[in-house]
Amino acid sequence: MRYPIPELAPGEWHESEIEVEKSRFIAWVAHAPKVADFEALLAEARRQHPNASHHCSAYIAGPPGEQVHIGFSDDGEPGGTAGRPMFQALDGDGIGQVGAVVTRYFGGTKLGTGGLARAYTQALVTALESLPRGECIERRPLKIRVDFAGEADARQWCQAQDIPVQAVDYGAEGVTLTLGWPSERTTDLSELSTRLKGRIESLDHQAG
Repeated sequence: MRYPIPELAPGEWHESEIEVEKSRFIAWVAHAPKVADFEALLAEARRQHPNASHHCSAYIAGPPGEQVHIGFSDDGEPGGTAGRPMFQALDGDGIGQVGAVVTRYFGGTKLGTGGLARAYTQALVTALESLPRGECIERRPLKIRVDFAGEADARQWCQAQDIPVQAVDYGAEGVTLTLGWPSERTTDLSELSTRLKGRIESLDHQAG
């Protein structure tokens, strides 16, 4: 499975701001492969804006469509006017491993439930539109064994195929390479076997 994710380093976030009826809405978006990454973003928003009226939030700590590691909060706004619309914006975008916070400074004019939902949605969508994005490729471990002379060729082939070598083990029988094989891709080592003149053994049945 391939899906877009925020292209941001740990501890970094993407930020944008809109104003609605004199209320400021500051959106924060970060890469959140784990719930703890989202929690760190929320803590940073609260630290930088301790006097804000609300810090509403939503996250998907996994692939799009994730049903377990998800969440949202209205943080004191009327129920259903902030966190859920923000989550729906993330879900509708198709992005994964993402955490979002919208910090609000009340401007003196009440927006009503519909107005609040639109404002929080607009704030987050605006941030998502300019968010730098990368791609996550879900992978599974695949072990192969080659002889010592074939290691360099095997590594070159993997690099050309964009398949990372996650671990290496040198033993009496040769070199065992643990590859990060794309989950959506059928296991086919025929091309590599031809390149190595058959000096390759698949240990796929031993992979977890």
